[in-house]
Amino acid sequence: MAIVLIRAVILYVLITFSLRLMGKRQLGELQPSELVVTILISNIAAIPVEDSSIPMIMGIVPILTLVCLDVIMSGIMLKSAKFRKLMIGSPRIIISEGEILQKEMKRLRYTVDDLTEAMREQQIFDITQVHYAIVETTGKINFLLKKDYQPAEKQDANAGGSTKNPPSVIIRDGIIDKDQLRLLDLGEQWLHKVLRENNLSEKGVFLMTSDSGGSYTIIKKSMEGAK
Repeated sequence: MAIVLIRAVILYVLITFSLRLMGKRQLGELQPSELVVTILISNIAAIPVEDSSIPMIMGIVPILTLVCLDVIMSGIMLKSAKFRKLMIGSPRIIISEGEILQKEMKRLRYTVDDLTEAMREQQIFDITQVHYAIVETTGKINFLLKKDYQPAEKQDANAGGSTKNPPSVIIRDGIIDKDQLRLLDLGEQWLHKVLRENNLSEKGVFLMTSDSGGSYTIIKKSMEGAK
């Protein structure tokens, strides 16, 4: 019994350390790759605890291997937008300007029940109140209500809310998101014109967002981030 207790404590400390090493995001909603690693770690850890005849090293080595693999994958995803998109996908718009994009829902294999359930979780019970909805890479759906149904804050009580889709990310860490540019109907010529006006290239941009009207925000790369 004492051996089982000691094994359980060692593996508990190891797994807690491993999850912290992989990042605090592990404690919230998991990306697909993160979920796979977490499930594998939990299954591997259970084996040496349940069977005391199995050496502890048979549990420790695979767990540390998975943690190292996750850290390496995270580093690659940080440098490569294509690899990141391949591994975790990208957010997808399913409602725009109050119109449900049925083809996009079918592509994501989202049913009407999935949509209405997600609405109810955010206290929305009428689909006609929704102006915009986006499916995050975690599977969660976030909604933007039409201006007549948005709760008024003190600073915008007279403005009455927004009637436009929220801004989309069109450059992230020096990489242009051509899909978002196409959805916004702006075009690469517009983007390069804006960059020239700001004496920038896409490589010098850490984050750039824009709405369909061309109102944009640019955050330049810091000197530390550019290294």
